[in-house]
Amino acid sequence: MRDFNPGQGGGQGPSAPAYVRRPEGPAGFDYLIVGAGFAGSVLAERLAVGLGKRVLLIDRRPHIGGNAYDHHNDDGLLIHRYGPHIFHTNSQQVADYLSRFTKWRPYEHRVLASVDAQFVPIPINRTTVNRLYGLDLDEAGVATFLKDRAEPVAEVRTSEDVVVGAVGRELYEKFFRGYTRKQWGLDPSELDKTVTARVPTRTNDDDRYFGDSFQNMPLHGYTRMFENMLDHPNITIMLNADFRDVAREVQYRNLIYSGPVDEYFDHRFGKLPYRSLTFRHETVDQEWFQAVGVVNYPGEDVPYTRITEYKHLTGQTHPKTSLTYEFPSAVGDPYYPVPKPENAELYRKYQELADATPNVHFVGRLATYRYYNMDQVVGQALALFARIAKAEGTTAEAARALSGVGAPAPAAAPMAVAPKA
Repeated sequence: MRDFNPGQGGGQGPSAPAYVRRPEGPAGFDYLIVGAGFAGSVLAERLAVGLGKRVLLIDRRPHIGGNAYDHHNDDGLLIHRYGPHIFHTNSQQVADYLSRFTKWRPYEHRVLASVDAQFVPIPINRTTVNRLYGLDLDEAGVATFLKDRAEPVAEVRTSEDVVVGAVGRELYEKFFRGYTRKQWGLDPSELDKTVTARVPTRTNDDDRYFGDSFQNMPLHGYTRMFENMLDHPNITIMLNADFRDVAREVQYRNLIYSGPVDEYFDHRFGKLPYRSLTFRHETVDQEWFQAVGVVNYPGEDVPYTRITEYKHLTGQTHPKTSLTYEFPSAVGDPYYPVPKPENAELYRKYQELADATPNVHFVGRLATYRYYNMDQVVGQALALFARIAKAEGTTAEAARALSGVGAPAPAAAPMAVAPKA
C-alpha cells in the first residue's frame, strides 16, 4: 500500500490530497475506485491480489474505512467516529474473507430501550412484556398477549402496518413511533414496510439484537482490518480527494464508484433524499455508564435516538468510558436512503443511466440507493469481483485460489456461534 496518509489526531488528515505516485507506463491505473469503505476496499484488495490489477483507491474523507472507521480518542478509548458498527452475518463466505484481515472477539449485541421510566429489551421479547405490564407470562402466554393486541391489516404497505399488525398500537407507540419520527423525520405510516420489518418480535427471553450465526467484532478495530486489507503494492490510496479532480488528472481504464449515484450524474433528475446523522462524543470519568452497548430513546422528549458505550463492543479495559449520542438530521453526509415509493422511482431513473454507462461499476449503499448491512456490502463487492473476473476470462474460483480466499482463517479469538432464536 503506497502513499497512505492516515492524518493526525484520530484521523483528521491534511486539507490537500496525499501525493500519488503513478505506476510506470502510459496505461496508468487499471481501476480507479471511489470510496474507501467496505465496497471500495474489498474490491481494491480483490482486484489487486486476485487479478494483479493496479488500483487507485480514493476517498474524500481523511481516512479509510468509510463509516466503519474507528480510532482511539484523546483518552485512549477506541470509538467509532460515525456511530456503532456491529458485525454480524450468516454468510460463511463473508466471514472467511474478512477473517483474513482480522482476528475477532466474540460479541453478541444487546439493546435496551428507555420506556416508561425503565430499561427493557428491544427487540420486544418475553422479558419486555412482563416488565412493562407486571406480568409473569410464559412463551405461550406472551404469544397470546401479543396476538390479542395485534391489529392486522389486509395489505401491509407501511412501517406502521408491520408493527401494529404484530404487537398492537400501544407497543407501537411506546417503542417505534417516536423513534422512527426522530430517525427519519417522517411518521411510520409514511415509510415503506422494510424499515421496521428488520426488527423481530420474540416470545422467548432471547435478548440478542441479531440472530446471525456469526457475531463478532474485529479484535483490534475496523481501521486495523482495513489497513491489513489494503496493504498491497498494487494499491495506491489517496485521501482528501475529490473524484472529479482526480479523474481529470489520473489515467485509468475502469471505474468503480461507491459514492451517491445522483451525484455522479450531476443530479440530473434531482437529488435522492437521504437522512443524515450528527454525533456527540463524550468521555465520562467512570468505568461504566450503561448496562449494554446501546440504549435506545424512543421518546420524542429527547432529541437523540440512542447512546452507545463502546467498551461493551470493544472489550477494552479502561477507568473511563466513551459515549456517543446520535442525532438524526435532514442535512449532512448521506447515511440512510429514505424508503418511499417516489424515491425508489427516482432512483430507477439513475439506475437506468448507471446500467448504460460503460466501464463503470456502481456498488455499495450510496451507489445503489439501498440500506445494506456491512456483510451485505462485502457480499455485493465479492459478487461484483466474481463478475469482473469472469468477464476477463478468470473464474471466481481461480481468482480465489490465486489469492487464498476460502483458505483456513488465521488463528483468532474464539468465534461465538449463537443458538437459533
